[in-house]
Amino acid sequence: MLVDRINQVVRKVPTWAVYIVYLIPVPVLLYMGMTGGLGREPIKALEHELGEIALQLLIIGLCITPLRRFTGVNLIKFRRTMGVLAFTYVALHLLVWAVLDVQALDRVWADILKRPYITIGMAAFVLMIPLAVTSNNKSVRALGAVWRKLHLLTYPVAILAGIHFIWLSKGFQLEPMVYMAVILALLALRVPALRKKVAA
Repeated sequence: MLVDRINQVVRKVPTWAVYIVYLIPVPVLLYMGMTGGLGREPIKALEHELGEIALQLLIIGLCITPLRRFTGVNLIKFRRTMGVLAFTYVALHLLVWAVLDVQALDRVWADILKRPYITIGMAAFVLMIPLAVTSNNKSVRALGAVWRKLHLLTYPVAILAGIHFIWLSKGFQLEPMVYMAVILALLALRVPALRKKVAA
């Protein structure tokens, strides 16, 4: 069967290869920014690209469980990889904004407090920190059932990230709306399983 063949190929792909492939855009984007390939506002463009890749990685991570449930394609081994990569891109997105765009700590805090879309984005980042810190086998063994409940934070993180993208977009933009619709659809697919996890 096709699904069995796909799963056989997936089992042979090491997680480190996924890290390498997904981190390639970082030096590429930096090079483009330094050589004029990101347009007249390279810093803003770099922020946007890093943030959008992070959102895409969050969505890919959300796709893995329903993909296995409904098609049999098993990408579970890459779920934590996608989460760590998403956190990495969010951290880079935040770093570019704070260091290259705002360039002043007092203004960073002022923007976090005064601009709702930045407040929402920062909240998503803060929620991602415990997920990133515990994304290792030692934490899984040490925390047990607590680890599974802790990583339910992935769901509000995805929602906050979607809202952040919508709010920072000027006027009505279709792209962030599509991202949000996909996030909500993927979360809706998980509602029965989520109820069981919370009750456990």
